[in-house]
Amino acid sequence: MFAMLLEAGGNWRSGEELSRLLGVSRAAVAKHVRTLRGEGYEIEAMTRRGYRLLAEADVLTVDGVRRGLRTACFGQGDFVLLDRTDSTNREAALLALGDAPEGAVVVASEQTAGRGRTGRPWASPAGVGVYVSLVLRPRLAPQAAPLVTLLTAVAVAEAVAEVTGLAPRAKWPNDVLLHGRKVSGNLTEVFTVADAVSHVVTGAGINVNTRVADLPEDLRDKATSLAAELGRPVSRLDVLRAFLERAEHWYGALREGDPGPVIARWKELSSIVGTPLRVGTPHGVVEGLVADVDPDGLLRLVDAGGREHRLHAGDVIDSRP
Repeated sequence: MFAMLLEAGGNWRSGEELSRLLGVSRAAVAKHVRTLRGEGYEIEAMTRRGYRLLAEADVLTVDGVRRGLRTACFGQGDFVLLDRTDSTNREAALLALGDAPEGAVVVASEQTAGRGRTGRPWASPAGVGVYVSLVLRPRLAPQAAPLVTLLTAVAVAEAVAEVTGLAPRAKWPNDVLLHGRKVSGNLTEVFTVADAVSHVVTGAGINVNTRVADLPEDLRDKATSLAAELGRPVSRLDVLRAFLERAEHWYGALREGDPGPVIARWKELSSIVGTPLRVGTPHGVVEGLVADVDPDGLLRLVDAGGREHRLHAGDVIDSRP
């Protein structure tokens, strides 16, 4: 019934019409309306006119996400939606250990201990962001795990562009920026058995309606949100649906053993090839010119002495596009 009200574009649909199209009683139609209202949808009812949808609520529910979700796998099977958790990646990892199928999703309205690379905290205030993790079971060598990080960044960037019309950029290794400020980060965790990948968990945090003033003080000049950029609220449902759709699209290429399209799209979004870069690594600072991204998703950096460094992650100290 939700789809019928949505298709009406804010116009009235009579209870009789809905009853006939759905093949249920008028009482069942009224009950379904009460259910949708309970999920946060604003539906007006009027005698002799019927029902009309006034606004699609920004309330995350499994049914709400799946309405209009154009995926074959991601979000269609195991789907855990939590009001609050410490980390969606941790929840997804537990699902994976319990043999959750590929495409299983964990979403939370709030994370109390969201993590980025090297365990850094990711601010995840309640009810304003999209905090989502996916269970994947790719046929990848462990060293090719950075491909999933690139894929996740591409999916986030394309979802943001689709929903908002903004032009996000990818920043190596795992960020998405708007006007130079971070709007999203992702974390990929690889789990192996006998030197083979058993499963991968990739998680993304997207600042949708986050107020920059509510972020930790040290992040306020470095971070932004979709609402802050547009000056209006943005539907978290739309962002989450678009992310799942774009992630499934790009993951299809990896499943077929062809990382080329993912790498090419990430390079388009980053414009990093050919630029000078200084990167902090566990072994010290590496400085040079970005030559390319290799087939495993590693960054190829050539230093002044001609030595090539293949980097899967690191802290960008300075870059000059």
